[in-house]
Formats: sequence, structure tokens, C-alpha cells
Amino acid sequence: MKKYLLTILVLLLAASALAGPQRLAVKVSAANVRSGPGDQYETIWQVGMYHPLQITEKKVEWLHFIDSDKDEGWIHQSLVANIPSVVTISENCKIRSGPGPRQTVTFTAEKGVPFKVLEKKKDWIHVEHVDGDKGWIHQSLVW
Repeated sequence: MKKYLLTILVLLLAASALAGPQRLAVKVSAANVRSGPGDQYETIWQVGMYHPLQITEKKVEWLHFIDSDKDEGWIHQSLVANIPSVVTISENCKIRSGPGPRQTVTFTAEKGVPFKVLEKKKDWIHVEHVDGDKGWIHQSLVW
């Protein structure tokens, strides 16, 4: 019995090590980011829908995160979900009509614009903005 329990423990530890940090996205139009894990802490800024967050710690219902700019904060777990998302990391990112550099540019996005991921084809990501605009962006332009 001890050997069986030890095997299960080893497998659980290995699985958690492979999982790595969790990445979630904001699921509401605007979410407060706080300086600590609770409503009593100061709101230091807000993030919008689909903004991706790398979760680094959990305290009860509060999640500590780091974002694409290496900014840190706390957000309530009810405001995020497991939504595949990206955020632009360059200025004037070209969003195209299809997956490829020869496709028509349908619109551009400034640095820091979050998108929901719809699908991926090689180095291209089909994305949707909160306003409903859709297109394809090269993976080198997002986090």
C-alpha cells in the first residue's frame, strides 16, 4: 500500500511540475487590478476583456499575475477564465484577411491590444477583438 501511495504522489508532483504557470484571460469588459489580494487593497489599474495574464500565485479567491509588460498585480478569480488569448507586443501590428504575409491588411492594432484566439495555422493566429473584428496576426507580434 505504501508503494502504491508513493507512486501516486510522485506522479502528481511530476504532473504539476510539467503544467507550469497557468495562463488565463480577463472575461469581463473591465477588471480592477489591485496592489494586494483583497478588496481593501488599492486599485492600481484596469485591464480589459481577453487580456492574457500569467498566474504566479493564488491566495484564497485572489490571483497574483504578471502580464506581457512584466507588470504585476492581483485580480479576483471570478474575473478571469481559461480563454485562449494574446496581446500585441509591437506598434502598428498588421491584422490580415488570412494566414500569410501576402494577405490583405484589414486593420492594424497598437501595442497592448488583447485578442481572443480562434485558431492557429503554422505561425499565424486567427484572432477576434472584443468589438468583433477578426483577422490573422503573425505569432511574433503577440504574447
